[in-house]
Amino acid sequence: MYTNYIVLTNPPGSLVFLFLSLSLSLSMGTVMESEHLVNFAPPRGFATTLKSDLKETFFPDDPFQQFRNEKPAVCVKKALQFFVPILEWLPKYNFRLFRYDLLAGITIASLAIPQGISYAKLANLPPIIGLYSSFVPPLIYAVFGSSKHLAVGTVAAGSLLLQATISKVASPTDDPALYLHLIFTATFITGIFQTALGFLRLGILVDFLSHSTITGFMGGTAIIICLQQLKGFFGLTHFTNKTDVISVMHAIFKNRNEWKWESAVVGVSFLCLLQSTRYVRKRKPKLFWVSAIAPMVTVLLGCLFAYFFHAEDHGIKIVGELKKGINPSSINLLNFDSKYLPTVIKAGLVTGLIALAEGIAIGRSFAILTNENVDGNKEMIAFGFMNIVGSFTSCYLTTGPFSKTAVNVNAGCKTAMSNIVMAVCMALTLLFLAPLFRYTPLVALSAIIMSAMFGLIDYEAAYHLFKVDKFDFVICMAAFFGVAFISMDVGLMLSVGLGLMRALLYVARPATCKLGKVSNRNTFRDTEQYPGSANVPGMLVLQLGSPIYFANSTYIRERILRWIREEQAISDYGGCNLEHVLLDLTGVSSIDMTGIETLIEVRRSLQANEIQMVIINPRIKVMEKMIASKFIDTIGKEYVFLCVDDAIEACRFSLHKSKHNHDSAEDSIVA
Repeated sequence: MYTNYIVLTNPPGSLVFLFLSLSLSLSMGTVMESEHLVNFAPPRGFATTLKSDLKETFFPDDPFQQFRNEKPAVCVKKALQFFVPILEWLPKYNFRLFRYDLLAGITIASLAIPQGISYAKLANLPPIIGLYSSFVPPLIYAVFGSSKHLAVGTVAAGSLLLQATISKVASPTDDPALYLHLIFTATFITGIFQTALGFLRLGILVDFLSHSTITGFMGGTAIIICLQQLKGFFGLTHFTNKTDVISVMHAIFKNRNEWKWESAVVGVSFLCLLQSTRYVRKRKPKLFWVSAIAPMVTVLLGCLFAYFFHAEDHGIKIVGELKKGINPSSINLLNFDSKYLPTVIKAGLVTGLIALAEGIAIGRSFAILTNENVDGNKEMIAFGFMNIVGSFTSCYLTTGPFSKTAVNVNAGCKTAMSNIVMAVCMALTLLFLAPLFRYTPLVALSAIIMSAMFGLIDYEAAYHLFKVDKFDFVICMAAFFGVAFISMDVGLMLSVGLGLMRALLYVARPATCKLGKVSNRNTFRDTEQYPGSANVPGMLVLQLGSPIYFANSTYIRERILRWIREEQAISDYGGCNLEHVLLDLTGVSSIDMTGIETLIEVRRSLQANEIQMVIINPRIKVMEKMIASKFIDTIGKEYVFLCVDDAIEACRFSLHKSKHNHDSAEDSIVA
């Protein structure tokens, strides 16, 4: 009846208008049905939102899920297994697994002995401290660590960084006792820092050390460590405490009267031996054990050479006396004197952060190969505990070195029991075999360190960064050249600073794009990415892709108005006026009051030009802020839609209706 009325009361062309009205009515009906799907529920309470935010910030992995709907006794058992992972895997342990872990543990112990002595010398510590550091910390990690593959030990970067920092306030040659006590104190600070990060679930801080930063830092560190080994290669007595390339090279050539060709020949020979075994491992991966035992073979050959050929008489220095016995207590040696405390805290925090980043990244890398998960926060607690206990038992900084972990995996380790086997081997070495290593030539240790450092200079990774992301490459090079030519801490800060600046740029200059309809599909995509996508006449669809905050609100406002000016210029040229601006907020996860004020200002500017703003799919946090601030009441619920399609259909109806009213008004004037 209603349709007949329209036909009878309209001009002769009303039949066409009838079909148009019917189709638009059907479309509008669908849109109105969709409008009711938009959730305008009242905002959640403060406690609810705070709980949700804290959970997403500190517990993204939801560790409490396993305790739900469980009996109290089961919850206690699972809690103990959660905080002490050995209680989870040890009851299931069997002899079949032990066979693999026994072989892996013995293999990494053969690597830990020469590395422990070498890295202790790199840190200007007594060699026995390096052996101590491969006994107690692996036991602690086996109890609290969550990785099945990680092998614990000292690392070159941490050793050199500790030496470079602590030697500024205590000389390892003039006052070795004070220097050693401050190293133990810095290790204790590292342990407290790492444990606190783990318990407070602040692993996000480690994420600021990006892959680019780590690649550049490790490469730069490897360069300066290799150059410092020239002291051992040439048998120098006088050297510099600085770590930059220029200072090291100046010290080498300044003291060229101390060069000893005998030491250089022996060093090059050992280095060639070590590199040849790495080449064998690369060509035939099944022969990984050849490379794994090469450092130990080098030490044994060096001891035999020094003993039988009286190397000291030819200017080749040896390690010297190594006392028998397991780790003595050092808890009474910790030094918290206010004169040294700032430097000690700095050394502890910086080395702790680097050790965490390296250890967690290595553990996760190998866990991915077996489709397993490594809990970063558990790892922080495990690293923290082993450094705290280590500082009480004459150990210095330990983490999960890549070389030892790779050998552990290749040797077939199945659980953290391989660390316990290694610790037992180190205990036997300390009790019975330590004095045998007193004849180890220092040049052999230099060759071991230099060979290990060659593997840390990742040219392929740097080139890959250059090809994929130039700014990531700049971050990598900042760390590399900063470490190599200034200092390790300055290089690290430069790289992290550039990374933070980039993150701030992403926040301050978020991605916005104009959407167009992809041909033959009811899909809207970025017109820059899909140049063939078509604009919708009379409408401008924009997509915002980041939170709207005070830091980027001005940019977003200017960018939206710029899009509008450009669209108006196109519309004026094409003869179709812009009447609707559709803002797709699907990618906007949150908004603050400044952001809402920005949207209000944009709406006022649009209204001044007789353009209507439409909001599409605001997320729950954004919708709650819009409701609480009365923005929804200001713009009207009828202009908030669930998806781009619904919004465009509604705007088309409005455009056709406006056009028909305009045509009817003109016909009336003519009549």
